[in-house]
Amino acid sequence: MKYFRTLAAFAGLAPLAFAALDSADYRAAVEFYTQHKPLEAQQAFEMLATAHPADGDVQFYLGRLALQRDDAEKAVAYLEKSVQLTPNDSRYHHRLGDAYGRTAQKASLFSQMGLAKKCRTEYEKAVELDGKNLDARQSLMSFYLQAPGFAGGSNEKALEQALAVKQINLLRGRQLCAQVYAADKKYDQAFAEFDAALKSSPDDYTSLYQVGRLAANTGQSLDRGLASLRRCVELTPPEGEPGHAAAHWRIGNLLEKKGDKPGARAAYEAALKVDPKFAQASEALKKL
Repeated sequence: MKYFRTLAAFAGLAPLAFAALDSADYRAAVEFYTQHKPLEAQQAFEMLATAHPADGDVQFYLGRLALQRDDAEKAVAYLEKSVQLTPNDSRYHHRLGDAYGRTAQKASLFSQMGLAKKCRTEYEKAVELDGKNLDARQSLMSFYLQAPGFAGGSNEKALEQALAVKQINLLRGRQLCAQVYAADKKYDQAFAEFDAALKSSPDDYTSLYQVGRLAANTGQSLDRGLASLRRCVELTPPEGEPGHAAAHWRIGNLLEKKGDKPGARAAYEAALKVDPKFAQASEALKKL
């Protein structure tokens, strides 16, 4: 907790503002959050926010909870306040960028440009404050890849972020570089990055899934893609990664490309068995 006390001093906040960070109530609220108990976490952090309105970390968690329930408007309000209270925390700027991005998805075309600029600005600030914040670098990379050029998109800038991640975390950096190469239609280079990643970590779920996804999207290396995805369904998906339903759906995509409609049907049905609400598999079955 010494870090937070130091941070409070630099931010010019009274020690009482960060008292919650040393309390049993704060630790219990974080425990609810990490154990994926959003209702309990929401209630606990709301009580802390009432007792400690100048605590940026409490506002940060409330913002993340709002993002989880897809309430972008409240997420923006909480996270703007967290940044206002503690302007030099990379994590706060990163998640505020997420909130602006989520808001842009639902906004009118007129509003999207301004929100996209805010999103990019927050991601860039997060990386400026902490170059080792790999999640922020990945978000910034994704922004550069997805945004049109007039909104700040740039595959060149996206590759810069991926290469920076590669210097810190080789496996993750290879995966991100592969995404950029795929976006540039440099498929051989993308597959080569995954080859190198899987050479050192042969059962890395993320790399295996992305090989299958790349094969499905490009029509290249279909057998390799199938083998990778079939291995995925034998492994436990990491949190935040596409799960087994998605892997079965991609298997179906590949089997369709190989002309195996019965096999594709079985794969889509397997996806729906894992997740009956998996829309992509339902749509694929209708088209068969």
